[in-house]
Amino acid sequence: MTETTVFDVIVIGSGGAGMAAALFARLNGLSVLLVEHTQYLGGTTAFSAATTWVPGSPLAASVNAPADDIERARVFLNQTVGNHSSAEMREAFLRWGPQAIARLQNETQVQFRARPLHPDYIQEAEGASLCGRALEPLPFDGRALGKRLSLIRPPIPEFTILGGMMIDRDDIAQLLKMTKSASAAWYAAKLIGRYGLDRLSHERGTRLVMGNALIGRMLASLDALGAEIVTGASVEAFTVEAGKVAGVRLRQGNATRIIAARRGVVMATGGFTRHETRRAAMLHSPTPEFSPAAPGHTGLIHDLALALGAQYGTGALDAAFWAPVSVRKRPDGSMAVFPHFVLDRGKPGTITVNSAGQRFVNESTSYHLFVRAMYEANARAPSIPAYLIADAQALRKYGLGMVRPGGRGLKPFLDDGYLVEAPTLTSLAGKLGIDAAGLEASVRHMNEFAKTGVDTEFGRGSTAYHRVNGDAAQQPNPNLGPIVTAPFYAVRLLPGDIGAATGLVTDQFARVLRADGSAIAGLYAVGNDMQSVMGGVYPAPGITIGPGIAFAYAAATHLLERNAV
Repeated sequence: MTETTVFDVIVIGSGGAGMAAALFARLNGLSVLLVEHTQYLGGTTAFSAATTWVPGSPLAASVNAPADDIERARVFLNQTVGNHSSAEMREAFLRWGPQAIARLQNETQVQFRARPLHPDYIQEAEGASLCGRALEPLPFDGRALGKRLSLIRPPIPEFTILGGMMIDRDDIAQLLKMTKSASAAWYAAKLIGRYGLDRLSHERGTRLVMGNALIGRMLASLDALGAEIVTGASVEAFTVEAGKVAGVRLRQGNATRIIAARRGVVMATGGFTRHETRRAAMLHSPTPEFSPAAPGHTGLIHDLALALGAQYGTGALDAAFWAPVSVRKRPDGSMAVFPHFVLDRGKPGTITVNSAGQRFVNESTSYHLFVRAMYEANARAPSIPAYLIADAQALRKYGLGMVRPGGRGLKPFLDDGYLVEAPTLTSLAGKLGIDAAGLEASVRHMNEFAKTGVDTEFGRGSTAYHRVNGDAAQQPNPNLGPIVTAPFYAVRLLPGDIGAATGLVTDQFARVLRADGSAIAGLYAVGNDMQSVMGGVYPAPGITIGPGIAFAYAAATHLLERNAV
């Protein structure tokens, strides 16, 4: 527990938005206490790729993005999000975002890069971009953190190799070529050698990428600026003085202390989606049983805010953002929840069907739209679970869920039923309990599409976003390949929520608002605690972290005012 009892700002929650709020407040010269409920820093951001969607940032020019990108992004958001969110709040995001990224780049160790090809998801919408908006954190050497490296939430084990080595998209590309290219072999040798040396002196790898890199960079920056951080601590209540949120009652173990906040309290706890009653009340039915998100977003802080007059936003297309997941019990008894983002669904030689053996979705669409399609199809025919099917060649090339590429080491997955194998499609359908005739017809159609390169049913491979997640070597369409090589394999897919879209209503400075539009003095909400400016739509990669950082900057800007109210 902190010995200091008065700070300028208290930030509750240490995901990307919360750490950004703490960081911007310290850059503004304000004293900060960052409070984390769990034992680790990073929230779901630490699990993620940490893609950060911010149009018009200073980094856009590095990939020759159009100079008028802010205007194009405005059109894009109007087209894709429309009335599902406040146009005024979207405008605030477009204004704050570039300023936030510029300040991080210029004044902290938080560094990003833009990739030359990182498309928005809804490419058919006017204003969509192929690059410049989606930023990714640079890898970070965790050794710079010393013992504080242990504070960062470790990545999902199933997204690592060799018992914990983190890899990103560049690493995957090199590792898949290591037996065919001398340069790739040398790249892999250096990568694996570094990890081996790390494990001689550390409990984990120290080369941090993606979400761990962003959180590591933020932690290093906060340490350099002197922010105070408390983990394993719960906010039991807000203290209110003269109608203003003036601090919190904090519990850590058996110790309780009142901590005052001169300027205000920022909520960044990750949203409502693990709340014991709101999960079932606010998410789709059947309520998703599994989430690959980090465990800290209990929504309990919302109960405190709602008691002060806060309100949830309305009008969002969905209350949460989605990804299809597959699940498997680990040897230690915990449940692995694997999100199927881009590694397998859109690859050639695969197909997704429902209980009737029929396709119901463009498999190469975004993970959010994929799950929306599961729910929509489930109203007509059982589509939860759905079945991701691959032939032997596709499984060897691309893997399938938790099964690695290469086609080796399948026995444990087959033994526990995570992976289902059969010599024919008919027998595979029998093992899955789905309609065999429907499956055979769906595969027959897919094989025809693979020849022509045109999916006349769902348009798979028809946009740049689809194609970038396919296999460029597969022609005429990188997302379409024949499903002909026995044996055949399947993994069951379930809907999974990856973050809240419905949150507390705020203004452009992230101040929490009452139903009458007045601000609750001293209380701010950012990240998934705040009503998403994307309105439950997922138009591009990084549309949670980007706004999270932007409105963290906005909150810190308002908190800097001498008499912030």
